[in-house]
Amino acid sequence: MQSEMKVIGLLGGMSWTSSAEYYRIINELVAEKLGGLHSARLILYSFDFDGVQHAQHEGRWEDTAILFTRVGNALKQAGADFMLICSNTGNIVADSVAGRCDLPLLNIAEVAGDAIKACNLGKVGLLGTRFTMEGQLYRKVLEERFGIEVMIPDEEGRATIHRIIYDELCQEKIIDSSRHEAVKVINELIARGAEGIILGCTELPLLIQQNHVTVPLFDSTRIHAEAAVKLALGE
Repeated sequence: MQSEMKVIGLLGGMSWTSSAEYYRIINELVAEKLGGLHSARLILYSFDFDGVQHAQHEGRWEDTAILFTRVGNALKQAGADFMLICSNTGNIVADSVAGRCDLPLLNIAEVAGDAIKACNLGKVGLLGTRFTMEGQLYRKVLEERFGIEVMIPDEEGRATIHRIIYDELCQEKIIDSSRHEAVKVINELIARGAEGIILGCTELPLLIQQNHVTVPLFDSTRIHAEAAVKLALGE
């Protein structure tokens, strides 16, 4: 069975904290499915995130796409069969990378859309970096492909979530008061009609779990990792 398992290429997330979560979840799922001493066959490329975040905040998305394409090709040369960009914000350039790289890419918004559609929800709230919330990554996929309306927080809410992600979660700071702020933003989305909430940043599950909210929570990190394991095992 081990020899039949595909090799997963992980293009490290926004921060090492989310990359570590992908590594943990994927290996736990493989061990659960195969038993014994099985673990995932994977290759992880981890960035120095400081340079990546500067490119994001300066709007240099083409530079990011070129960098991710180069890493994708390196993952293929190292033996990966497909790859994941372990970051919602990073997936903003997923289509560009997929068009340039020979390695198949598992898009995080598409697999999240599958999970939301399976729950028959028509309207969801989206949390993530400002780039993810205000961009087209989820809106394009969910609204055009799945017919699911995407809602985002107001300006103050978007600023709050963006700050929590970059100033705290990416630096492994889990602060209770910030959880309360994030839950407040979520409750405002629910009051506006959100039937579920997408944690559209791979760091957010470190702060928010299902027991903190009253509607279904879609953890994009876990959903992405689960899809990768299914693909690797041919399920």
